[in-house]
Amino acid sequence: MATTARTGAARTDGRVARGDETRRLVLEHAVGVASVEGLDGLTVGRLAGDLGLSKSGVFALFGSKEDLQLATVRAAIRIFLENVVHPAHELPHGMDRLWRLCAGWLAYSQGRVFPGGCFFYAAAAEYDSRPGRVHDTVAAARRNWSSFLEQTLREAQQAGQARQDLDLPQLVFEMCALMEMANGDSVLHGDDAGYAMAGAGILRRLREAATDPSLLPEHYA
Repeated sequence: MATTARTGAARTDGRVARGDETRRLVLEHAVGVASVEGLDGLTVGRLAGDLGLSKSGVFALFGSKEDLQLATVRAAIRIFLENVVHPAHELPHGMDRLWRLCAGWLAYSQGRVFPGGCFFYAAAAEYDSRPGRVHDTVAAARRNWSSFLEQTLREAQQAGQARQDLDLPQLVFEMCALMEMANGDSVLHGDDAGYAMAGAGILRRLREAATDPSLLPEHYA
């Protein structure tokens, strides 16, 4: 009986592992498709055909188109964190940490971590006026990013590296606007010149906000 139980458990574990790997492959492909064609372009049939998988097998992993879209957004969040947030995580609180986050975002967009540029810029444009769970998840992801930048700036104030008279929401809004303008121009026109301009603009604003501008680079490179 014990041997039979172990065999059954092994088979179950193998199916779970294969299911997890298939889910990973599907979502890895889905985030790229959605960044170019939009979340509405995602269908179980489309992804199964692209990857040479059975439609029923992919459907079993997600259940509905909306569930697939939500899983895709969550996968994009994980990729964004890995590429933009985590590399700056070990840096001490201060202006350099804030700058590294902004520079990391520009590199993430310019480097086409997602082939369509910033995943969340595209998803927000697609779902900005469409209520529902997908809208709410995309809106929360964007709100969390701006809130994280504001918190990082507040920590720089507490470390004595940022002026106390700053309007934090205003500064974060300006930085995000520059990042997204660079992304939008690059995707639309195929011209990366906007990244250097956005980087220079953000760096100038941060140097103005710093108690000691020498804590930051003089030029965007």
